[in-house]
Amino acid sequence: MLNQLVAFILGEQQYALVLTAVQRVLRMVEVTPLPKAPEIVLGVIDFQGTIIPVMSMRKRFGLSEPETNLSDQLIVADTARRCVALVVNSVTGVLERTAEAVTETEKIIPGAQYVEGITRLEDGILFIHNLEHFLSKKEEQQLDGLLAGAAGRE
Repeated sequence: MLNQLVAFILGEQQYALVLTAVQRVLRMVEVTPLPKAPEIVLGVIDFQGTIIPVMSMRKRFGLSEPETNLSDQLIVADTARRCVALVVNSVTGVLERTAEAVTETEKIIPGAQYVEGITRLEDGILFIHNLEHFLSKKEEQQLDGLLAGAAGRE
């Protein structure tokens, strides 16, 4: 079975999301701050009439967070609970990997909940990100309350 992955760059490292989770890739737009949001939430955007949170993968991975740049891109993706936008430097394309070419992260780094698999590229390693574990339960609940409040003010 082939895994189709949307590959992107964050800093110097390449990551990917499973293609079926990705709705669209957008150019960076202005992000409206969301007061009292979890630290990894940069704010919200209006995506086709729906308010969705913009997440910082850099903060989640403990990377430095430079100012967002107009050359950055947003990956709009679905989790089981919500639609989110992720800030990335650039999307590099769609890759296909066989299941055998992907090593489960648990076999290499037990407890690495944000990354579900690792595969080799010609020029390095690609980390396959697991969006379902991106937010903690507490962050999910906090965000649910804030988004419900923001929707009620419209």
